[in-house]
Amino acid sequence: MTSYKDLLKQREALEAQIAQAREREISQAVSQVRALVAEFGLSAQDVFPTAVRVKSSGGAKGQKVAPKYRNPATGETWTGRGKPPKWIAGKDRTEFTIA
Repeated sequence: MTSYKDLLKQREALEAQIAQAREREISQAVSQVRALVAEFGLSAQDVFPTAVRVKSSGGAKGQKVAPKYRNPATGETWTGRGKPPKWIAGKDRTEFTIA
């Protein structure tokens, strides 16, 4: 049976081999990409366009929204999102709309 220390040594050797293989394969991949870019005359803009936007999964979290409604008595405002405050709940909202 292999001892714990022997297994740790084997793991270190494997991790070193993995790192070397990764460096070698990255180098080959970069060479291939450079060859293709040169062959087709591509620019960085062709390969990595800046106009492409990454779609966020959460929407606009944390962004403030302008208030849509104001309580004329207190000046308190509400954006129209979430649970309505007591002063507007169940009432016609048109009379509280901010122009």
